[in-house]
This record gives sequence, C-alpha cells and structure tokens, in this order.
Amino acid sequence: MFDVSFSELMLIGVIALIVIGPERLPKVARTVGHLLGRAQRYVNEVKSDIQKEMDLKEIGDIKHQMEDAARSVQSSMTSSVEDLKAAVTQPSQAIQDTLNQARQALDPLPSAQGDAAASGSAADASPTAPAPAAERPAEPASEPAPASRPATTDTSH
Repeated sequence: MFDVSFSELMLIGVIALIVIGPERLPKVARTVGHLLGRAQRYVNEVKSDIQKEMDLKEIGDIKHQMEDAARSVQSSMTSSVEDLKAAVTQPSQAIQDTLNQARQALDPLPSAQGDAAASGSAADASPTAPAPAAERPAEPASEPAPASRPATTDTSH
C-alpha cells in the first residue's frame, strides 16, 4: 500500500522520540500498534465480507444456470416422452382398428343371427361365417402336452 523503507521508518522513530519523549514513547507505540492491528482486522473483515458477497452472487448465478438447465432437460425429456408415446400409440391404434375390422368381418351380423335362430335352420346363415357359440359342438377339455416332451399315446390297456 505505502512504500515505506527501513530508513524512512528510522527517521519517523527518531522524530517521534524527540517530539513525544522517552517516557511516553513505549505507551504511544503500543497504542499505535493496537490501532494499526484493529485497522488491519477491520480491512480484512471488509475484504472477507466482500468476497463472501461475490461468492454468494456467483453461487446464485450458478444456481440459476443449473435451474435453467434442469428445466430445459425436463422439457426436452417431456417432449421426447410425448413423441415416443405418439410413435407407439399410432401403430398400436392402427393395429387395434384393423383387428376390430377383422372381427366385424368374421362375426355375423347380430340381425342375421337373430333371423337364422328364428327360422331354426343353419342353412340360412352365411356359409363362410362360423357357427355361433351356442351351436358349436362342445369340445372335450384336455390339457395340452408340455412343450418340452413329445406327446405319447398309451396303447396298452
């Protein structure tokens, strides 16, 4: 701060000795030392407070940057998820529509079933349409053979 050399300090000491006197010089030197120490501590505290404020401001700026980055990542993830849902839903919906159309084409019309049942003849029903569930023969309940072993028939009785 101040560029004071040793020779200048000696000159100030000699002048202080002459002006103050040898009896009061040690007491004045101690008082000046205490005052300079307090001044240095005060300056250091101010410096540290300023540094803390600057650090807090930098941390706040970094916090805002991180929040902005998090919001941008969240919005991009949300849009990606929505795009993925749309990409999965459209083919799924198309397949579902195709299956519904196929079911409608395979199932006889309800009014045609009612007419066929009322007349009592199965010949009136469409030849390509499967028989309704009530007219189908009952299938015996049998358990399928496990896939790991071939099915065997027991011919010895």
